[in-house]
Amino acid sequence: MTAKLFSPFTIKELTLKNRIVMAPMCMYSCDKEDGTLTNFHLTHYVSRAVGQVGLIIVEATAITPQGRISSRDLGIWNDEQAEGFKTLVKQVKEHGAKIGIQIAHAGRKATVDGEIVAPSAIPFDENSKTPKEMTKQEIHESIEAFKQAVIRAKNAGFDVIEIHGAHGYLINQFLSPLTNHRNDEYGGTPENRYRFLKEVLEAVKTVWDGPLFVRVSATDYDPEGLNVQDYVTIASWLKAQGVDLIDVSSGGLVHAKINVYPGYQVPLSDTIKHQAGIATGAVGLITSGLHAEEIVQSERADLVILARELLRNPYWPRTAAAELKTAIESPTQYERGWNF
Repeated sequence: MTAKLFSPFTIKELTLKNRIVMAPMCMYSCDKEDGTLTNFHLTHYVSRAVGQVGLIIVEATAITPQGRISSRDLGIWNDEQAEGFKTLVKQVKEHGAKIGIQIAHAGRKATVDGEIVAPSAIPFDENSKTPKEMTKQEIHESIEAFKQAVIRAKNAGFDVIEIHGAHGYLINQFLSPLTNHRNDEYGGTPENRYRFLKEVLEAVKTVWDGPLFVRVSATDYDPEGLNVQDYVTIASWLKAQGVDLIDVSSGGLVHAKINVYPGYQVPLSDTIKHQAGIATGAVGLITSGLHAEEIVQSERADLVILARELLRNPYWPRTAAAELKTAIESPTQYERGWNF
């Protein structure tokens, strides 16, 4: 019997060959600091496609130079950057994987030179720059920048778009009362704090009808911040807007003590999946095939999203298949050494 981890999963018209996803992880490897792909990125992502990962999500890719986490981040604010992504997409797909891209703006957590922006003029910590509170014009310009980034990603051939609403970056900053102290229509009530993400998605949906993910931090780990029940409500709003899957992470908005253990974020995925009635991906110290299989078999998530484990082992799907006593197809070139 084939393990459920290696069963197909269909989102809209897109079918993934298995439930294994490579998480978006910043590589800080744009040597020229111009947001363009390097040879490292090609090796990094394509090797995981060779390793039989079902879906690869490219790291947080900035919609503006100002929106980068660091000056060495990838960007998709111009057509030259998009040309590089066309090469990456083609090479990944040659090996049977699907590919997505995480579209992002760092907000107050940007460490680039010059002015940075956020919903409110609150620095991340005492060592960080104080951001400028965004004007409504700047909010609307950012929404348009998300839309233009998605147009470029679509033209590059990506299968999935993921909007980065987690880990304390701009969208997360709008959502949480810890970082959004605005008194206009973009702040105050939960509905107003959601408005920025709502308008981003409305703009994106005018140019993208493929699978659409949103990554969230499903708790701020702060009694005055948002918790998983707040994100059940947000997930229901996302579902109503046509979002197909919630990539469920946590934390990153403020400094917080987090009790980290294998699968520590899976209960958040489970809660959102069942209470909001939407597909989810679980991430967080998932390292073994048995653990991943338990998550999908118990329907605590639809996809298992791996980060550090895929840094250690680009061929983790093969390792997991052996653990689960499931045969999976090897790359033709590796047939002589694929099976144990």
